[in-house]
Amino acid sequence: MKSRKTIQKNLTSSIFSLVAGLLLVVGTAMAQTPDQSTPDGLIKFVVSDVMASVKADPEIQKGNIPRVVDLVDKKIVPYTDMRRTTEMAMGPNWKKATPEQQTQLVAEFNTLLIRTYSGALSQLRDQTIQFKPLRAAPDDKEVTVKTVVLGRGDPVALDYRLEKTANGWKVYDMNIMGVWLIEAYRNQFANQISQNGIEGLVKFLQDRNKQLAAAKPAN
Repeated sequence: MKSRKTIQKNLTSSIFSLVAGLLLVVGTAMAQTPDQSTPDGLIKFVVSDVMASVKADPEIQKGNIPRVVDLVDKKIVPYTDMRRTTEMAMGPNWKKATPEQQTQLVAEFNTLLIRTYSGALSQLRDQTIQFKPLRAAPDDKEVTVKTVVLGRGDPVALDYRLEKTANGWKVYDMNIMGVWLIEAYRNQFANQISQNGIEGLVKFLQDRNKQLAAAKPAN
């Protein structure tokens, strides 16, 4: 059984790789505009769009966190379903939250992920990403896009879970080295709720986001 420290380390790598993975050039796949109506095509599109933005902004390349956060918020967040991510991380406790608390939890969890891991954008080096063949039926509503991140060190398997919504495909979970993002946060959320209730979890996320906003970026 994996230790909490190992799970947290894998979680950090997971979200780093999510952001990094969405920015890596996908070889000749980028020669043509990807088809955003398919799940793998959507992620390839985001790769191309965000990479162009990174190359055009010297401040992001220098590690300007506010600029990086703004880029992630505009270029990546629209293609995710944070409400579903939060709901699944909450588990049965989601239904115990009021509509107002649910809205707060989604917003704070979204901010937490962005602030904690957006620095990954400025740390990209000579990495590339390979897309494995998509195994899905035309009428599937949920699929997993499997990729492999190549660079320094061993190849890292990175998988994305997407759902088909009225507004197109959305990413709601990701896996790296056997650890799903939602699974990693579920126990932490449950512990906070058991000790302090739903409102306690909201406050925990708010306090953590304030700490991250006040923290100086690492050199």
